[in-house]
Amino acid sequence: MLKGLDPLLGPELLATLRAMGHGDEIAVVDGNYPALEHGRRLIRADGHGIVRVLDAILSVLPVDDFVDQALFRSTVGPDAERLDPIHHEMIEVCERHAPGRSITPLVGAAFYDRVKAAHTVVHTSEPALYANMILRKGVIYPAA
Repeated sequence: MLKGLDPLLGPELLATLRAMGHGDEIAVVDGNYPALEHGRRLIRADGHGIVRVLDAILSVLPVDDFVDQALFRSTVGPDAERLDPIHHEMIEVCERHAPGRSITPLVGAAFYDRVKAAHTVVHTSEPALYANMILRKGVIYPAA
């Protein structure tokens, strides 16, 4: 255990988040997602839902503010505008950690392709369908 760190952030996930560079992306996916097939690197977060895992990751990961789009979510089928209850919870967590940043919906293959290119995939036990996100790492600015 470490002071000030969410205990969900185990050694493997912390090391991965620290090793990622500016612009690298990490996918956090639900329990039904084909994570082993799509992940270049895979970290399991068994027993945890996506909202809890997103909250832990975003407590230490800066979101990229060099680009307009740094947060992405999968869509419910081909409907990019539909938001299931889990999506509202995911958006709320993102808004708390990265205020004012929009979340870009990616339909089907576009989401899958981006996950396949991601630095790492974190596979949760989230039971909700289409509960998947991609986070693009930003920078920590030097003190003034």
